[in-house]
Amino acid sequence: MFRKLQLSLLLVAAAAASLSTVTTQSQETLRFGIEAAYPPFESKSPTGQLQGFDVDVGNAVCAKLGMKCVWVENAFDGLIPALQARKFDVINSAMNITEKRKQSIEFTKPIYVVPIVMVARRASGLLPDVKSLQGKRVGVLQASSQEDFLKRHWAPAGVTVVPYADQDQVYADLVAGRLDAAVQEAQTVQDGFLIKPAGHEYAIVGKPLSDPATLGEGTGWGLRKGDKVLVAKVDAALDALKKDGTLSSLSQKYFKQDIIAR
Repeated sequence: MFRKLQLSLLLVAAAAASLSTVTTQSQETLRFGIEAAYPPFESKSPTGQLQGFDVDVGNAVCAKLGMKCVWVENAFDGLIPALQARKFDVINSAMNITEKRKQSIEFTKPIYVVPIVMVARRASGLLPDVKSLQGKRVGVLQASSQEDFLKRHWAPAGVTVVPYADQDQVYADLVAGRLDAAVQEAQTVQDGFLIKPAGHEYAIVGKPLSDPATLGEGTGWGLRKGDKVLVAKVDAALDALKKDGTLSSLSQKYFKQDIIAR
């Protein structure tokens, strides 16, 4: 009977140790949701490896926290539902912080700020205002804050807003003549289109767009409502990486300027 009791106690202890190991492993993993189609923020190398500014920032935060990064790819317009469904813990995919999104998810403090701009053919004479664009077709990434801006401010004035699930398709249709202009972040269009042969006849036109209500207050990471502990932990790591210059160095590497929010 004593040996049976010993064996039972050993089994209980082993089960508890196993559960503890699983819990520890879970705590040491930070799962990022990302759409890898938005260079230079996030994309894939020719060999299929994730790369970009957001990826490097994510890896730096994981290193600071002593956690393992796990990357989960997801379409941009499905990132918030996938976060809420617990497919990952953090949205790290160039998502602007807006009041609309804050109704559904938590955000870190702003990490960086990038101007939102319009690009069009150099000889088009178009400008980013409704008078110039009335009757024109403007492409934009689906479910982005830019789409919210266009639908609120331009669509009611007669501008046709055309959302796309893929940013590269916006550029393809712009070159093909199916669009007159496109709206996106400045660095994205610079690195993803304007420096390429297909973009040589195009340029950023007019001034950057501005509207805190739709375009937000900068870019941050999204987390589930109620994940206050994780938000605080990630914010602390980001603050430390701002203070020690890591984020500014990554910004200079990718953008040749410091776009880090203070």
